[in-house]
Amino acid sequence: MNENQSEKCSELSTTSHIILRSPDSAGQMIQQANSDDQLIALWLHGRPRNTQRGYRSEIDRLFEFVDKPLRSVKLMDLQAFADDLGQSLKPSSVHRAMSAVKSLLAFGHRLGYLQFDVGRALKLPGFRDELSERIISEAEVLRIISLEPNPRNRAILLTFYAGGFRVSEICALKWRHLQERDSTGQITVFAKGEKTRSVLMPKSVWDTLISQRGDASPDAPVFRSRKKGHLCESAVWRVVKKATKRAGIPKDVSCHWFRHCHGSHALDRGAPIHLVQATLGHSSVATTGRYLHARPSDSSGNYLPIG
Repeated sequence: MNENQSEKCSELSTTSHIILRSPDSAGQMIQQANSDDQLIALWLHGRPRNTQRGYRSEIDRLFEFVDKPLRSVKLMDLQAFADDLGQSLKPSSVHRAMSAVKSLLAFGHRLGYLQFDVGRALKLPGFRDELSERIISEAEVLRIISLEPNPRNRAILLTFYAGGFRVSEICALKWRHLQERDSTGQITVFAKGEKTRSVLMPKSVWDTLISQRGDASPDAPVFRSRKKGHLCESAVWRVVKKATKRAGIPKDVSCHWFRHCHGSHALDRGAPIHLVQATLGHSSVATTGRYLHARPSDSSGNYLPIG
């Protein structure tokens, strides 16, 4: 339903149901949802699992704070909620939480469930971009990988770095997602935003991966748990944390840092930005360009008559 069609929706029903008038057949009534819970389910439907989990957590936190249904939430409630979050969270976390709230309220208004989109008037807090702090050096990444004694875990770290994958993509890999390509191979993942992308692996990484297969079937997980199933994300996070500590790197390195390092290091070494964009699966080259701004190779200050 576009915005013009939305404006033709009937007034809210006096009951607790959303009742919208169909733009195609006058008089026909369509019930969309009958509670906040149903609205949230509609809003989350089709989103990636991790996104659903994160968004639901933010909305649960809103309800815990305001203790009222969405139709009763006012702008001052949202402002008070944002201020409260700011007491314990970083500005970037407050921004993420309030973005989720604004998205839900806008969705509810578009469907006619909410008479007003009170979130539209809420100004999101600005925050400092911390991307540069999450990019460690090439030497540090290679030290993390080389000091990992477990072959499976070393293969995980190599695949993170070589392919710029997300942790959810790593955990979901099956052997049928790996295809040979001449002397090397590629990995195909079903990525964030319901996009499929294929990433060509360096030969050394491909050889390391294939050495882990043994007689595993095409539908077997590439990275298996002790119970022979797929590794869970928390287990992979522990692998990264332990490997970072073993390498003596005093930073809170996460799985996603390997993705940041892939983008930054590849650009530093002259990889075309559109190639890095395709490898990482960014929808916009502007997103990939953040790595150039996070770690600039030059500065206009170098051209000034200083020192």
